[in-house]
Amino acid sequence: MDCGTSLAKYILFIFNTIVSVIGILSIVYGVLILRSIGTIEVNGQVGFPPQALMPIVLIGLGSIVVFISFLGCCGAIRESVCMTMSYAVFLLILLILQLTIVVLLYTNKDKFEDAMGKVIDQAWDSREAREGGVFDAIQKSLQCCGRASAADYLSNLQTLPESCCEGSCLNPANIYGGCRAKFVDFMSVSTDNAKYVAIGLIGVELVGFIFACCLANNVRNYKRRNAY
Repeated sequence: MDCGTSLAKYILFIFNTIVSVIGILSIVYGVLILRSIGTIEVNGQVGFPPQALMPIVLIGLGSIVVFISFLGCCGAIRESVCMTMSYAVFLLILLILQLTIVVLLYTNKDKFEDAMGKVIDQAWDSREAREGGVFDAIQKSLQCCGRASAADYLSNLQTLPESCCEGSCLNPANIYGGCRAKFVDFMSVSTDNAKYVAIGLIGVELVGFIFACCLANNVRNYKRRNAY
């Protein structure tokens, strides 16, 4: 096998090893965020709060990256045109999806924040969610109070639940801010971080795609020449 093919093979293997490590770190980071967020319990059922969406997406993306990188490593080691091209196709699909999501997030930031705000609006407006303890669990998780502020309870002649305050609710300084603004801010910051990570991954994946195509083409040509 010529020098160019061997070089592409080893570069692709090393590249995918590094990407696999990045994918594993993304999974670990997502798990740590999930643990810090914790779970909520409503009527004996345990689940994740709304702000767990981003770390779950990060874990899913990291798992996909690890799988694709493993496929690329195997293709490079075995010098398999089929595996290497499959790796390149998967990588291209992932790259396009990430690029589409990043563009949509950049161009529709206001719509995204409005959609996140509606999550809290719907939870507050739902009588079942409030009386069933769903909104109370969200307040405990986000450390917030009411939809816009504690005034949402007071205007309805309701006493503030314990989840609204850090300590005694008799002290106004202990009362948390509104859940809508806090949730939107949390998701906005998480989304911005995710966009930067995605942009970095897009650049890395583009390099991997180019080397995968070069390796597959070189191996195919090498086998074709040796067939005669």
